Amino acid sequence: MKKLEKLNFLENDIINCRRCPRLVAWREDIARQKRRAYLVWDYWGKPVPGFGDPNARVMAVGLAPGAHGSNRTGRMFTGDASGDFLYPALFKAGFASQSNADNPNDGLVLNDLFITAVCRCVPPANKPNLEELNSCHGFFEREINLIKPTVFVALGRIAYERILLLFSIRSRAMKFIHGAIYPLDGYHLLVCSYHPSRQNTQTGRLTVEMFDQIWLKVKKELS
Repeated sequence: MKKLEKLNFLENDIINCRRCPRLVAWREDIARQKRRAYLVWDYWGKPVPGFGDPNARVMAVGLAPGAHGSNRTGRMFTGDASGDFLYPALFKAGFASQSNADNPNDGLVLNDLFITAVCRCVPPANKPNLEELNSCHGFFEREINLIKPTVFVALGRIAYERILLLFSIRSRAMKFIHGAIYPLDGYHLLVCSYHPSRQNTQTGRLTVEMFDQIWLKVKKELS
């Protein structure tokens, strides 16, 4: 089976997953109730698979879909404030064909980058529990085995912790510091970044300049 066929098979497995009752109930409830601004939308309301360049050397890893972002559109970091912050940086660094991500049919193409998350369903209060993260972990491993990235960009502490878990590294050995770059083994690198959530961007914890520097570092590591 070719890589694209395997990715399609994995995507179907993710979309049809109903392992976590709390998350299934939450994502579907949001999809039914909707936000007033999106009443005309037919919400996705299912687990969200990763997307991007199947031959990417870089994998950006977030936490989970946004309630009225990815849970509405069905594509990672699409349709919410986090995506509005992420994609302009990716565009400037040459990883994205455009600076906006509004819906899955907007023409966005990722170059040398695959975007995913450690939890595929929107969690209450944006906080998946450990059992839910563990349930999604196999999907994450399968994506990595298919994409075979060399550089991971952890968007937030939880993503960073789950990446370290994959490589059997204790987080005490590598502190989560924005802008830090760590070798995971002789072949893979980990780049740490604050998550581009409103909580971080509107408070100034993560600025446009700080985030642009992350992607410039990634480009440098690829050269």
